[in-house]
Amino acid sequence: MALQIKMEAEKEKGRMREDMIKELRSDKLVLQQHVVKLEELLKMQAEKAENKVQPIKSDEQIKEDDNCPLPPMDGYPDCKGKLKWMKDMWKNDPCYASYGVNGTLCSILIYLSETESWCPLLPGRVKPVTPLETPEIGSGHAVVRDSLSGLYPALENRAQYRWINQRIRSMDEIWVDAGRSLSAKYNVTGRKAKQILVHPGVVTDESRLKITDTAFSGGPLGELVQWSDLISTLHILGHHLHLSASLSDLKEFLGVKSSCPARHSKIEVNLIYTDIIGFKQIQKALSGSWSQYKCMFRVLDSFGTEPDFNHAAWAQKQHLESPFGSLSLIPMQFYTMFPHTPDNTFLGFVVQHQLSDNQTEQLKSTTRQNKALVYGKSATFWEGKEAYLDVIHKYMEIHATVDDSTRIPSYVKNHGIIKGIEVQTLLRQSKVFVGLSFPYEGPAPLEALANGCAFLNPRLHPPQSSLNSQFFKGKPNIRELTSQHPYAEAIGEPYVWLVDMHNSTDVERALTAILNQSIEPYLPYEYTCEGMLQRVNILTEKQDFCNSPGSWPPLSALKVVEAKSGTSCKQTCQDAGLICEPAFFPHINNAKSLSNYSVDCQISAQSNISLVFPAYTNTFSNKSCVFQSDPLLFSCVRSHQSLIRICPCRDYIKDQIALCKACV
Repeated sequence: MALQIKMEAEKEKGRMREDMIKELRSDKLVLQQHVVKLEELLKMQAEKAENKVQPIKSDEQIKEDDNCPLPPMDGYPDCKGKLKWMKDMWKNDPCYASYGVNGTLCSILIYLSETESWCPLLPGRVKPVTPLETPEIGSGHAVVRDSLSGLYPALENRAQYRWINQRIRSMDEIWVDAGRSLSAKYNVTGRKAKQILVHPGVVTDESRLKITDTAFSGGPLGELVQWSDLISTLHILGHHLHLSASLSDLKEFLGVKSSCPARHSKIEVNLIYTDIIGFKQIQKALSGSWSQYKCMFRVLDSFGTEPDFNHAAWAQKQHLESPFGSLSLIPMQFYTMFPHTPDNTFLGFVVQHQLSDNQTEQLKSTTRQNKALVYGKSATFWEGKEAYLDVIHKYMEIHATVDDSTRIPSYVKNHGIIKGIEVQTLLRQSKVFVGLSFPYEGPAPLEALANGCAFLNPRLHPPQSSLNSQFFKGKPNIRELTSQHPYAEAIGEPYVWLVDMHNSTDVERALTAILNQSIEPYLPYEYTCEGMLQRVNILTEKQDFCNSPGSWPPLSALKVVEAKSGTSCKQTCQDAGLICEPAFFPHINNAKSLSNYSVDCQISAQSNISLVFPAYTNTFSNKSCVFQSDPLLFSCVRSHQSLIRICPCRDYIKDQIALCKACV
């Protein structure tokens, strides 16, 4: 009886999980009811427009009421809340009075718009420029550098950058050659050198993650690889980097000397590269004034942040709060390791395949042998994989690079924790790189392909996501992984072989094919030094969230595609051989623009109750369109069974998916 009760409980858990997945994918909304009431929404929208600008009413009539009407709040979702809070609390901190706040409406509005950037500017006023502590001559033009030597002093002065420094030095010659090659192929002149603050929160002592220490003893390297390559890229491209590794560094750069917003900044920042940990550190260091830098942030985010998890109010309402979500940035400000989340921006990293002259000489005598190298530096990765490895051992010699204390099968030849050139030597001697189903989406499988070694990529049953995986729990997305490495999965055979680890026949099929083939080294251009230089150069030049959001990519790249009911824009664009481009959503988010693409809306309304807008349904022979009223809720990845999504797609350059063909 107890067993039956337990089984029923497990079934009920399964049903609940399936229901949750369905609810999340449809945004937990019954949109059919919304469509029926389109005319009512339209009326409400008209009333909203009439009331858009109105004087602020306060508990006490204040002198400036007539001169301080509430400006349009588009793009300033937190302004009203901040006004209310400041009206009640401004006396609690002397900082506010020092900036001219005296309790009147105008003084509060001026402070919140000019010092902290929470509200729109009042008519006729301009935002003051924070003076520099040490005024400097303009940044000048960015010139592609032929050396990384100018970068090394800043790296050497910070222990937190030890591993990053080591990687950059090992690739010095390769980066310089890539910069020269890029300059020879493309026009990279006429660019302004930017002042860029680089703050990897993950390496700071305050984060308590000790990632820099464990990097030398088999710890995860993915994030450090990406930071190394980003820093190298920005330096070679000719920008001025300011490296931060602590809260004290941050405060020094940004001129923070007390709890008050900074009056003087050491540098006039154009861009800030950080991660989610670093972003929260910056928020804390700058208090309310962090918002003046909001549009400058580029947040490195390995696994991606989807719009519904990013939007703080929406996440709270839909119970999607996450320790890494609710930042309320434009989703494209999140920079990912792989191009898996089209709502974010693909930054990537570099696969260390090119060698210096000295390294090339060392590897000249290396020949391919009947070896398999296992992808797994941690003991936990090996647990429960004995039967899988036994099958592989029947066909070839198995090698590993794990700590000597790790329990592994006796037939495995372990080389211990080794460095880059030694790993490349092993890969060039091996015919197959063996995935163990974890870690997910790391750099190593691409390194194997770049060295001519095929990759065994385990399927994941069921697909893993934040809904069913402890590893992904708390990640701000519900993206599903169908294999250990989805990007490699898309590359496919003969380089990548998808296998069921628990099906020996499937594993043997792949091994037999690998042993009977010979493949050349393969690496997509987007993961080379030159490919990253090209991509980051265009992103730093063209992607602008401060002055002209939506101006890039060029509109000539836009292809409007109507999705089938229940299909996301990500899938719809992919099926058309294109990619969903969220920067184009604002352009197609009105009836007039859609009419240019043969989408004629007889009835239309705006709403922010779902992430699938713009979309339409046909009712009573009329095409009823619903447009998104909250720009932070545009989403490539959501769908709904009853609505047809209108999708902004674009083309892309093969092996450089972040860029459209007209972008270069």
